Amino acid sequence: MRVVSLLPSATEIVCALGRAADLVGVTHSCDLPPGVPSPPVLTRTSVPAGATSRAIDAFVRAAARRGAPLYEVDEARLAALRPDLVITQALCAVCAVPEASAREAALAVPGGAAVLSLTPTRLADVFGNLREVGRALGEAVRAEALAAGLEARVAAVAERSERARERPRVALLEWLDPPFACGHWNPELVRLAGGVEVLGREGEPSRRSSWSELRAARPEVVFVACCGYPLERSLRDLGAEADLAIGFALGFASEGRRLFSRPGPWLAASLEVLAHALHPELHPLPEGVPPARPIAWSREGARLATA
Repeated sequence: MRVVSLLPSATEIVCALGRAADLVGVTHSCDLPPGVPSPPVLTRTSVPAGATSRAIDAFVRAAARRGAPLYEVDEARLAALRPDLVITQALCAVCAVPEASAREAALAVPGGAAVLSLTPTRLADVFGNLREVGRALGEAVRAEALAAGLEARVAAVAERSERARERPRVALLEWLDPPFACGHWNPELVRLAGGVEVLGREGEPSRRSSWSELRAARPEVVFVACCGYPLERSLRDLGAEADLAIGFALGFASEGRRLFSRPGPWLAASLEVLAHALHPELHPLPEGVPPARPIAWSREGARLATA
């Protein structure tokens, strides 16, 4: 089967199902496993490269007011690749190519191409999507085994969290400048990890917040996982942010590119990272899963120092 993935998490799912060789086109944001040749990149973004987080937020909001797309699909090249299946999403026009653009591109494929749209808002939806992709690829058995294994990892964390003596108040932030409260599956991850999310709501989109709202919520732990960013970029934003001297008891940062942001196979690891940060005495960190980075909050000059 010839597959075009217009969604980084879908690319990860296809690869996890052992069908990386079927990918004939991906997005500029997709990551492939080491040693897997990269297929043609079929998208580009209008978001300025190297822009600050605040500038990106302003650009995205301005584009939304104008109704301008953030992503462009090379429809001619996609059609020339003659895919059998195009995988897209209808969850967030900011994070990936929207469904309408993918369907329009699929119409130009000679003979047509099937379109599979994924719209997960909770962990159960993510694992359901994994099974959907498996069925579409003729890999239903392998997909069931993979999904069941991930569900077992989640269940093991949830069971250990039941033994926690206290459940700390947690604010998981998906953006820093301005701050964004987490949404969709991330508040669920906080609950399963043994915490209480104070700003985000399970199954609902992430939302713009403020430092005053964060202070008023009185979190005991702030966990930063900026959407689409590697850990180093999040740490850089943390060091530059001038409104964070709020005296938190604990702080952690993790990457938001593969962990936390993408509704794919890595979400089980995201939960394990978060659970280990909140309750290290209960949750060992599995081999190969990167730990969250502790943060030391500095009150001097309203600055934050990373440790």
